[in-house]
Formats: sequence, C-alpha cells, structure tokens
Amino acid sequence: MRATQELRNEHEGIKLLLRILKSVADRVLAGEAVPREDLDSIGEFLSVFADRCHHGKEEDHLFPALAEAGVPRDGGPIAVMLGEHTRGRSLIADLKDGIAGLQAKLDGAPAKFAAASLAYVDLLTQHTEKENQVLFRIADQRLSAADDERLVQAFAKLEHERIGPGKHEEFHALLDRLRAQYLE
Repeated sequence: MRATQELRNEHEGIKLLLRILKSVADRVLAGEAVPREDLDSIGEFLSVFADRCHHGKEEDHLFPALAEAGVPRDGGPIAVMLGEHTRGRSLIADLKDGIAGLQAKLDGAPAKFAAASLAYVDLLTQHTEKENQVLFRIADQRLSAADDERLVQAFAKLEHERIGPGKHEEFHALLDRLRAQYLE
C-alpha cells in the first residue's frame, strides 16, 4: 500500500470521529448528558491518533519528502497544512477545556465545548479534503517508489513509537462503539 493510501485510510477514521463529535456537540448543546468516558475517549483519539500519529506522519516524514522533491515548504500546500495542524491543536485544547468545564458544571461549558468541537469538525473536514484531493496527488506524482517505501517504513515506526502496539486496533474498536452510540 502506498504511503498516501495509508493516510487516506486514516482520514476515513478521522472523518467518522468528526461525525461522532458533531453528534456529541449537538447533544451537549441540547442539554443531554454525555458520559465523561466518551468525551475523554474522543479527546484522546484527537490528540493521540489524529494529531500525534497521523499529523506526525505528515509533518515528520511526508512533508520533508515532498520538500526534497521540490514542493515549496513555504507559501504552498505544505504551509497551509502545517497552519491547519497548528489551528487543530489549539481547537483540541479548547475542546478539552470544554470537557473539563462540563465535568465541573461551569456556566457556559456546553457552549464552549460545542463551539470548539464544531470548529474542529469544520477545520478537519476541509483539511482532509485538501490533503486527499491536492497534497496526496502531488505526493503520488512527485515521490518515487523508493521514496514511498521509505515513507511506509517510517510511518510504521512512528506509529509503533508514538501510540504503541495494539493502540490502532483499540481506536478502531472505540470508533465502532461510539458510532453505535451516537450515529445509529
């Protein structure tokens, strides 16, 4: 499997979580109780899988490989993606603050959680489309088979080091559970 296909596959899991997050935000705004465990699991998925693992693969390996292949790092698609990664991290922090506020029953916490959640959903929905439709196509055109193989190996190593063995499967099980709870 090509490195970009691995990233596209990860986008499918991220997009599923985004749909779940929108449903959860809508429920919180409607005054429904959402188990703290589910909120914490969503925060962990976003921090660990989407950011540390998925975005880590892009920032530490794909983007440098593209830069070596002549894709400008400043002012082009790589710079846009990096800026959106940074914005996403800020929104995840806001979302986690909102979760803490919900737990503490602070005034305004539901609105804060929902605003951060919906802003993150919007950002990452557009972000994954840009990567799938623009950046990954550039990568498929510019990177050699040897470059791609190095990326696949680097991705596997990063995933093992950053999230550990078995964690990817745990996240898939989490997505299945949350989908059944919030989307079906």
